[in-house]
Amino acid sequence: MSTVPHLPVLRLGRSYESLDKLEIKDHRTGEVKAEVSSVNAGIVRKDLRKLGEARAALAKFTIAQLIDLSAKAGELFLNGTLPLGDRGHTQSPEEYIATLSVTSGLPHVMVRRNMAKIHHALTHLKEILNGLTRGLDLSILDTGFGEQFGTKLSFFPTCQALGLVMPSNSPAVNSLWLPAVALKTPVVIKPGRDEPWTPFRLIQAFIAAGVPAEAFGFYPTDHEGAGEILKSSGRALIFGDKSTMAQYANNPAIELHGPGWSKIIVGEDQIENWRDYIDVMAASISDNGGRSCINASAIVVPKYAAEIADALAQKLGPVAPTRNDDPEARLSGFANVKMAEFIDAQIEDGLKTPGATDVTAKYRNGPRKVEFEGGVYLRPTIVLCDSFDHPLSNKEYLCPYASVVQCPQAEVLGRIGYSLSVSAITKDPAFIEQVRVASNIERLNIGPVSTMAISWDQPHEGNMFEFLYRRRSIERAW
Repeated sequence: MSTVPHLPVLRLGRSYESLDKLEIKDHRTGEVKAEVSSVNAGIVRKDLRKLGEARAALAKFTIAQLIDLSAKAGELFLNGTLPLGDRGHTQSPEEYIATLSVTSGLPHVMVRRNMAKIHHALTHLKEILNGLTRGLDLSILDTGFGEQFGTKLSFFPTCQALGLVMPSNSPAVNSLWLPAVALKTPVVIKPGRDEPWTPFRLIQAFIAAGVPAEAFGFYPTDHEGAGEILKSSGRALIFGDKSTMAQYANNPAIELHGPGWSKIIVGEDQIENWRDYIDVMAASISDNGGRSCINASAIVVPKYAAEIADALAQKLGPVAPTRNDDPEARLSGFANVKMAEFIDAQIEDGLKTPGATDVTAKYRNGPRKVEFEGGVYLRPTIVLCDSFDHPLSNKEYLCPYASVVQCPQAEVLGRIGYSLSVSAITKDPAFIEQVRVASNIERLNIGPVSTMAISWDQPHEGNMFEFLYRRRSIERAW
């Protein structure tokens, strides 16, 4: 048996080893941890013509059965030893945690938290689907039509499969596609360049639980191949930066998951109590290493901006890299060192524009970008901006970063722009109503709640059921 695992392409149930392979390496030492076969767009295109067969394999099950199988997959993902590629290797949960950590930079404690989120999603799909469908009798999807609450109902699938162009920043992002399997929709996945581990392990867990292997495509591929997945699946999710999102902004078949620009807003009625909220602000900024789109990237207050920025800087500025297996680890390393260099340069360049101060600089006692045990890390950065006109006021980076901006409450909603997750710390009924109806806020928390808090039965970025199924009118004479 080879000492290095090989992750094959999974061509809708068939393992395939390509001559073209990628090496996944330890971000600190450069040691190769796995080889991953890669295919071109031609193979992707050829395989996706067979999506009808993949869908037919899932159609043999009821949704209730697939919910039960998904729960089994969740237990296997969290606790099982599963196949790792096609060279006889297996992977225990601890091996998954250690390998993902050294290739992605996420410390063990964060990988475990992400595993727990995925496990929760898989073992609570019934409740999640109840929320997404607003209480629909799911057996109606098995037959295609039925009656509930005295209303005739009929639904049909919008696609043959769900295409996924995944990122490498956080394992729990895979939880977004999990309901698709229970909704009888095959998944075609282009994994993130540095994080093939989680989608591959999830696929193996589903197969071990009894879900047909034909329902899963795992296609490490290039930009052209990713485009084929987006084009040919019927429905797709893509993750990327602002420029990536712009390419697909007018395509309703593609659900976009880009920067979140999430925020905490403190109302005028609560600002005198700002010291009580420093902990929830700091957690919103730094949890999960600052890598999530629902990490707060701006703190918006009507006054005391300088004092709040300083308090956050005192709390986060001293945070430094630690060993990957440190249970108190709070920073993630960068598998792509050039990304760390780019972010650091972007922040430094922004600070050259008058009106912004890196308040954490005096508490870091050193540079933002540091090396530790061979890895590259970015330490937390809190920037005090004098207005939303400053280029650093509404930025988001893959590290603990946030601006603190002072803005009159009456102007806040018109200045913050799109925000995926907002925690509005206020008891003012009028202000609560204003944020409730604001169309530029996706996920809303009222009170001192972390922007990272999500309810699995409430979609915070798109509704998977409404994406994969549409309702139609129906009359039957027979």
